[in-house]
Amino acid sequence: MKVLVTGSAGFIGSALTIRLLERGDQVIGIDNHNDYYDPALKEARLARHTNHKNYSHHRIDLANRSSMEQVFVEHKPEGVINMAAQAGVRYSIENPLAYVDSNLVGFAHVLEGCRHNKVEHLVYASSSSVYGANTTMPFSVNDNVDHPLSLYAASKKANELMAHTYSHLYNLPTTGLRFFTVYGPWGRPDMALFKFTKAILANKPIQVFNYGKHRRDFTYIDDIVEGLIRVLDRPAVPNPKWSGESPDSATSKAPWRVYNIGNNNPIDLMDYIETLENALGKTAKKEFLPLQPGDVPDTYADVKALVDQFYYKPSTTVEEGVAKFTSWYHEYTTNHKSQCFQ
Repeated sequence: MKVLVTGSAGFIGSALTIRLLERGDQVIGIDNHNDYYDPALKEARLARHTNHKNYSHHRIDLANRSSMEQVFVEHKPEGVINMAAQAGVRYSIENPLAYVDSNLVGFAHVLEGCRHNKVEHLVYASSSSVYGANTTMPFSVNDNVDHPLSLYAASKKANELMAHTYSHLYNLPTTGLRFFTVYGPWGRPDMALFKFTKAILANKPIQVFNYGKHRRDFTYIDDIVEGLIRVLDRPAVPNPKWSGESPDSATSKAPWRVYNIGNNNPIDLMDYIETLENALGKTAKKEFLPLQPGDVPDTYADVKALVDQFYYKPSTTVEEGVAKFTSWYHEYTTNHKSQCFQ
């Protein structure tokens, strides 16, 4: 299959690209290499697959309409996986306009490219953040998600609505995946595991928000990639039983679907920190702080639909995943110089 992957120098996008190439797909990668965090890490991720014979890379911004049109026309991808986005709940509070360009305008250009070039399936990254003020656990795709707590969350909800419009009007199969706290090697420096590891090794205190009273459905990168590929290979189809009188928020009369993708096993933040301490062989100095604006205390994914329809079953324990991350961290910091680690 010829697959266009946006955000192909990013954490998930790069790992996904490698798996697609390993199974024989042709991959067209797009990434704008912005400086949200040190671009050197993105370059290092990209170096793992940029020279593969079935890979081509485009350094463009999703918000650049003409460049996006050109890539679609030139390559005519059969499948598209949109992983590019301005990430981060907390960053969105200080820099809201960055999310408009990437997550809204950029996603519209992806949808238009798919529409005009007869793409067979668009898979795109949504987020557990869309559950916002919801407190019923586990979070279900059948729940109402109309109360986001950050512009990042609102932009991801908007992506789901925009995708539905294109599925309805143009019969474009689209599937949105609501990611739950992805972690692992080559992760983003603004994520908790990365920040905790860096601070502990530097003998600096880690910031523990909500006084440690958090639970997260930590999901290892390999499990996420496996789920993405399984979904890509089965384009969304209409739900013939869907009714406007009793609407199902996860399906439609159009070829549109939304799923949670997580570990289905929430872990207390303090247990997660203890697992990291054990992997590093060091005890963290902890600075306990209030809940941050825009954040939620707990996340817990109901992944029954993904399990039933795609036989998705995460297999990596937190102990295994954290150990793999710390091993990568030690190796990377030994062999690379990057502002992320200084």
